Amino acid sequence: MLFDSTLRADLARSFGATLVVILTIVLTMMLIRTLGLAAGGRVSPQDVVLLLGYAALGHLPTMLALSLFISVVATLGRMYRDSEMTIWFASGVGLSRFVGPVLRTSWPVLVVIAALALFVWPWQNERAAQMKERFERRSDLSRVAPGQFQTSSDGRRVFFIERDSQDGRTGRNVFILASSPLTESVTSARTGHIELQGEDRFLVLDRGQRNEQDFETSEKTLSRFETYRVLAGERVLAGVEELPPKALPSLQLLAQPTPRNQGELVWRLGLLFGAANLLLLAIPLSASNPRRASNWNLLFALLTFVVYYNVINLSQAWVASGKLGMGAALTLFHGGAFVLALLLLWWREQGNRRFGWRRPRTTLPAAT
Repeated sequence: MLFDSTLRADLARSFGATLVVILTIVLTMMLIRTLGLAAGGRVSPQDVVLLLGYAALGHLPTMLALSLFISVVATLGRMYRDSEMTIWFASGVGLSRFVGPVLRTSWPVLVVIAALALFVWPWQNERAAQMKERFERRSDLSRVAPGQFQTSSDGRRVFFIERDSQDGRTGRNVFILASSPLTESVTSARTGHIELQGEDRFLVLDRGQRNEQDFETSEKTLSRFETYRVLAGERVLAGVEELPPKALPSLQLLAQPTPRNQGELVWRLGLLFGAANLLLLAIPLSASNPRRASNWNLLFALLTFVVYYNVINLSQAWVASGKLGMGAALTLFHGGAFVLALLLLWWREQGNRRFGWRRPRTTLPAAT
């Protein structure tokens, strides 16, 4: 049918263009953030591109849902402004007839969103966590770039290495500044290397000295040492058993129905249900008056998207804290959004009928 093919082609073109724009913006923001983590010494500079790919996979369901939503609103809004909707309504095509072509165009993207949210999201979180753990557990000082200052996680110690050896396991001319409310110390050594002991990571210094100042008594102490051990940081992740819920597979979340696991599962399912409900909401929200110079429907639609996805995060928090059950949260939030979409669609349909856009009646010629 001409109606279905024309609408589906317009939706596909609009979806492709919108997705490219959103991907460009989001990838640029994530690249800046990942580079900041690498500059702060939290991730390896060699893993920036890989971490960026993992982050892009994690945010891809939201970007796909937003692109679908904007494409439907923009396409139908253009049809309103160009009076195409008036022609379709006068031809007897109601607003509810647009649901079929929109869903037939969007169902492959919805399947991709479901696969990304249920399977790819925990996989990329697990891989990113393992990568960060592997970087934190490196037994050499290559994670501290020579010539750069690195601050510990608590902000009380600053490390500096002038250069490292050729094997990359030992740093030379190490400098450590440690401060506390009562004391401040400066430690320097000729060489240093990192050792793991239990859950902690120690920086072992050889042949150096330590200057310490007490702020209360203004007493200064100078000591020399052959070997000195200083805590450089705790391990971030001990193993797969300590993975957060966002890095656990969906089947494991179902097998272990704790509040936190159910909250994570509600969030993953909410991405799929939210994308489907937003498609239905986009059809009545795209309605506009072509006689008005300003068109606020796209801005209002974007506000609806932001509110809905904040509601998804709110449902996750409520389920994780035990305030609401998993089934109750899905029914309340997403079932309520589905009913609201149907009511808006019915209200717009009744409004079109009040304006006289009814299906034309066919009259048979009188018999002679």
